[in-house]
Amino acid sequence: MDPYSIILRPQLSEKTMNQIYDNNRISFVVRRSANKKQIKEAFQELYDVTVSKVNTHITPRGEKIAAIDLVDDDAAEDIAVRMGVF
Repeated sequence: MDPYSIILRPQLSEKTMNQIYDNNRISFVVRRSANKKQIKEAFQELYDVTVSKVNTHITPRGEKIAAIDLVDDDAAEDIAVRMGVF
């Protein structure tokens, strides 16, 4: 599956912005049918980083959110800057 069809857009809120700095975690809205393994592989391919863990949940609006933890060597802040979040 194409990585661009799995990772849809960043999930931006005050909480997710704090997680970028505090926990080295970045959140994205992802395709609802994608599983954690597919999300991990797509993110690693798109951003050339190493993912340590992926947590997902579905919002009341029906969107699937993936919280992606990165290893200590890769900074979530750098990815956010590359995407233009800051």
